[in-house]
Amino acid sequence: MTDLQITEAFLYMDYLRMSECIQISFAVCRIGIYTCFRALCCKGPPPARPEYDLVCIGLTGAGKTSLLSKLCSESPDNVVSTTGFSIKAVPFQNAILNVKELGGADNIRKYWSRYYQGSQGVIFVLDSASSEDDLETARNELHSALQHPQLCTLPFLILANHQDKPAARSVQENSQLLLLAVDLNISPTCRSCQLFSPPAGQCPAQSADWQVLPSWGRVGPRCWLLHKQFQILLEVKKYFELEPLARGKRWILQPCSLDDMDALKDSFSQLINLLEEKDHEAVRM
Repeated sequence: MTDLQITEAFLYMDYLRMSECIQISFAVCRIGIYTCFRALCCKGPPPARPEYDLVCIGLTGAGKTSLLSKLCSESPDNVVSTTGFSIKAVPFQNAILNVKELGGADNIRKYWSRYYQGSQGVIFVLDSASSEDDLETARNELHSALQHPQLCTLPFLILANHQDKPAARSVQENSQLLLLAVDLNISPTCRSCQLFSPPAGQCPAQSADWQVLPSWGRVGPRCWLLHKQFQILLEVKKYFELEPLARGKRWILQPCSLDDMDALKDSFSQLINLLEEKDHEAVRM
């Protein structure tokens, strides 16, 4: 081979190597552009949202169906009171709540406990503008649910509904009337009382006097309470039964109405946080 042919051979080999490097560079660029495009425009399916099974209870007319329909973007205009039970999937950004709503009629409430199994949380809807009798019934049903073996460890969301009505009670009033916050500080020095028997020869049926000695020590002033005020002691007893639940911060009392959906969604967000915390506790155990 002549020198010219050898030079041409080397030049051709250099050309092949250069072409190969250019092709590799283009391939790397294509891969990089494709990766960036997928990262920016094709993020893929979002991670699965956790699902929680909840039970929703409350008296008839409290607004359970209307609130759930509004959260599901359904029209609340043609809402009919639930006579048995219904199930709705309420979607949120970080969770899906499968809510089992139970009817609140008198002949249905006695069967509520049959639907508690498998629940991970409770929604209790209260009519803030209800009568005193209905409020008393709602309080009894709420306390029964708070102390039920299948619900007592679950997070509770208590919604004081119908805040847009003129006769609606405030959250503080509902909290006091539901005995979720009872002030036991009767005086700076008297925090509890001890019940004694009525005077000799008398019984509560014959006399309205009950002798109560405040716990101020062995010696202290004595006060007389009417027999009807014995109900106060029962309410204090109920408070101490519910106090461990309050100490564990397992329930949330929030005002709500159909006109303020932001506040309603914020209340459910707080409930979801409690549900997530309970899941994390179960994992740690």
